[in-house]
Amino acid sequence: MTVSQAAGAERRLRLGDMAASARTAAAFAWQAAPWHTVVLVVTTTAGAGVPVVMAWLTGALLNRLVGAEESALLGLACGLAGLGLMAALLPPLSTYAGNQLGRRANLRLVDRLYRVINSLPGLARMEDPSFQDRLRMAQAAGGQATGGIVQSLLLIAASVLTTAGFVGTLYVVSPFFTIVVLASCAPAFVAELRLSRRRALGDWRVSSTRRREWFYESLMTSPHALQEIQLFEAGDFLRGRMLAERRTADAERRAVDRQELKVQGGLALLGSLIGGAGLVWAALAARRGQLSVGDVSIFIAGVAGVQAALSQLMRALAHTHHLLLLMRHYLAVIEIADRAPPLPMDGGPAGLPALHRGIELRDVWFRYDESHPWVLRGVDLFIPAGRSVALVGHNGAGKSTLVKLLCRFYEPTRGSILWDGVDIRRVPVKELRRRLGAVFQPYMEYDLTAAENIAIGDTRALDDRPRLRGAARRAGIDGVISALPRGYDTMLSKTLTRADDTSAGALLSGGQWQRLALARALLRERPDLLILDEPSSGLDAEAEHDIHLRLARYRAGRTSLLISHRLAAVRDADRIVVLHDGRIEEEGRHQDLVDAKGTYARLFTLQAKGYQHRD
Repeated sequence: MTVSQAAGAERRLRLGDMAASARTAAAFAWQAAPWHTVVLVVTTTAGAGVPVVMAWLTGALLNRLVGAEESALLGLACGLAGLGLMAALLPPLSTYAGNQLGRRANLRLVDRLYRVINSLPGLARMEDPSFQDRLRMAQAAGGQATGGIVQSLLLIAASVLTTAGFVGTLYVVSPFFTIVVLASCAPAFVAELRLSRRRALGDWRVSSTRRREWFYESLMTSPHALQEIQLFEAGDFLRGRMLAERRTADAERRAVDRQELKVQGGLALLGSLIGGAGLVWAALAARRGQLSVGDVSIFIAGVAGVQAALSQLMRALAHTHHLLLLMRHYLAVIEIADRAPPLPMDGGPAGLPALHRGIELRDVWFRYDESHPWVLRGVDLFIPAGRSVALVGHNGAGKSTLVKLLCRFYEPTRGSILWDGVDIRRVPVKELRRRLGAVFQPYMEYDLTAAENIAIGDTRALDDRPRLRGAARRAGIDGVISALPRGYDTMLSKTLTRADDTSAGALLSGGQWQRLALARALLRERPDLLILDEPSSGLDAEAEHDIHLRLARYRAGRTSLLISHRLAAVRDADRIVVLHDGRIEEEGRHQDLVDAKGTYARLFTLQAKGYQHRD
C-alpha cells in the first residue's frame, strides 16, 4: 500500500472496522484485568448519574428552604453531602482502575505485536517503508490503544447517560431551550469527527518524517557513530537534517492545531451565547413568577450539564475514533502474520531430512522488486554435503543475496532451492533455520553480556556455561572474555549499565567483536549448513590466519559456504565459485581456476602482488 493509498484509507473508517477494533480492545482488556474492568464500568456508570441527581436535589433543597420541615431539609442536605462524597471518590478510583487496566491490557497487546514481528518469515516486510510507518502506528497502539479505547467507550456511555439525564431535567423546565441546546451541539459533533479524521491523517503524513527524525537522533546519540561524527564534524549537518524533519512534522501539526482552534473557538462562542440567552430567560421568567428559585437552579444546571456532557461525549468520540485508527494499524500488522508466504508451493508442508546429498540452487533468479535490476540471473549451484564451497566475486555480484535466499530471508523470484531434493519453500522457516549456523557481514554487536551475546546463537544454551565457553574457545575469544571484570557476565556496553555501576561495562575491539560473532555462529551443535560471510574481514593478518585454521578444523566433514574477498582464505575450499553480475562465471578448485587464467586468477594475482616487495 502506498502512502497516498493509505492516507485515503485513513479518511474512512467503516463501522465494521470500528467494531472489530473495539471488540479486540475489549477482549484484551477483559483477559488482562477482569476485576479492574468491572470496577471501571461500575465507577464510570455511577459517576454518570451523580451530577444529574445532584442538580435535582439542589433544586429541591432551594425550593424547600422556606416553610419545609427541618428533617426534610436535613435529608436533602445529607443526600447532597453523600453525592458530593461519591463525586469526590469515584474519579480517583476510576482513574486507578483505568490505569491498571491500561497497563495490563497494553502489555498483552505489545506482547502479541512482537510475537507477530518475530514470526515474520523474512526481511522484505521490515525493509518496506510503508510497513515501517504502519508498524510505528501499531507500536503507538500498543502503548495506549487498548486501555484508552475501553475507557473512551465507557466515557461515551457515561456521557450519553449524563446527557440523557440533563436533557430530561432541562425538558421539564423548558422544552424549547432543550431543543435549542441539542441543535447547537449537532455542528459540534460533525466538526469534532472531521477534526479527528484530520488528526489521524496528519499522524499518518508525519509518520515517515518522524521515522527519519528518529534516525538522525539515534545517530547523534550512538557511541558507535559518534567517533566518525565528531572526527568529521558532521554533528551540525545531522542536527540540521533532524530539525528539518521536525519542522516538517511541526508544520503539519500546526495546521491541525489552527483548524482545531477555529472550530472549537467558534463552537465555544456558540455555546456561551446559548447559555447566556438561557440564563437571561430564566431570570426574567423567575421575576414574572413562572419559575421558582429551585427551577432556575435546575435550569442552569441542565443547560450547563447538557453542554458539558455533549462536549465530553464529542471529545470522547473523537478520541475513540483516533484510537480505533491506531488499533486498525495494529490489526493490519497482526494480519500480515496470517497471510500465506510469497511464492507458495503446491502441496502441503514437507519435513526437512538430515542433509545427505546436498543443497541445489536450480535456475535461481532474484530481484528485490520489479523496479530494481536482477541481482541473481539463473544461478545453478550445487553444495555437496560434507564439503566446503567458497563464493567469490566483486561487490554487488550477488554473494550476500544468495546467502539471504538460503536462509529464506527472501524467496527466489524464479527458480528453486532444494535440500536433498525438497524445495525449502515447503519447509517451515523455523525448522530450516535451526539447521543453519551463520556469521554475517556486517555482524551484530549486542548491548548484552558476553554470555548473552554468544547465546543469541541458540538461546537454549543461555544457562549452559560449558557450551558457551566451548563456542568461545573455537572462535579464539574465551581468554579475552575470561579476563573481563565479570567474565562472561560482563556487560559489553557502557550505555546500558546502571548509572551507579558504570565500571561494570566493557568495550571490545572490532576484531574481538568479530570473534564473538563467530562464537555465536559456532554455538549450534553440528549445523547441517555453516555459512561464513567474511568471517575474518576485521582481523589482522595473524588473527586472520588463526581464525582460518580454527575454521578449517571445525569445517572438516561439514557442509559449509564461505564468502570472502580475501582469496587466500578460500584456496583450500573443496570448490570455489566465481559470481559475476549475478551469474556463475567460473567454478572449480583453486589450482584449476588459477590455471584457467580467468577472473579468479586475475583477482588472485592482484591480491598476491599486494604482499610482494617492490624494488
